Amino acid sequence: MSDAQPPARPPEPQGPAARPTSPPPSPMARATRLPDHPVARAAIIQHMLAGAGLRVTRPRQAIAEVLLLAWDHPDAEAVLARARAIDPSISQATTYRTLAVLADKGYLRTHNFGTGGARYEVAEQHHDHLVDVDTGAVMEFVSAEIEALQQKIADRFGYDIVDHQLVLFGKQRAKG
Repeated sequence: MSDAQPPARPPEPQGPAARPTSPPPSPMARATRLPDHPVARAAIIQHMLAGAGLRVTRPRQAIAEVLLLAWDHPDAEAVLARARAIDPSISQATTYRTLAVLADKGYLRTHNFGTGGARYEVAEQHHDHLVDVDTGAVMEFVSAEIEALQQKIADRFGYDIVDHQLVLFGKQRAKG
């Protein structure tokens, strides 16, 4: 894991309910991640790219914007398609290189949810994932009980946890 720290962001709302990967009620529902004001939005994107050691170019700005607004853990092809909606000149190579650098520098988390390729999300407050194996839907959740159990196990073996990812795979129960 890299020593680079992602930019500080206000924490997203928490609670017992999972945050499913269905579209938010409005395009700015994730306003805690990327503000609607164009100057503030540009500053966050520039900070992310420059902090990762990347030159700030229009294609990379579009890629970063797509990632910061994503609600569904997109794969590289989805990031490319969405970024091309902003700037049609974006190349596949630029997209893949930008994703690799942002992940390497700690600005993105890379996941493999058993769907055949890497999927990405902006590295922010820790959370775990539950993947519906029938639909591929990914729900995010936070559980103090799981975190406490992981710490207890690490203590038992004499370790300090430096990072982890928990992904649960399940089938929705029949209603009734």
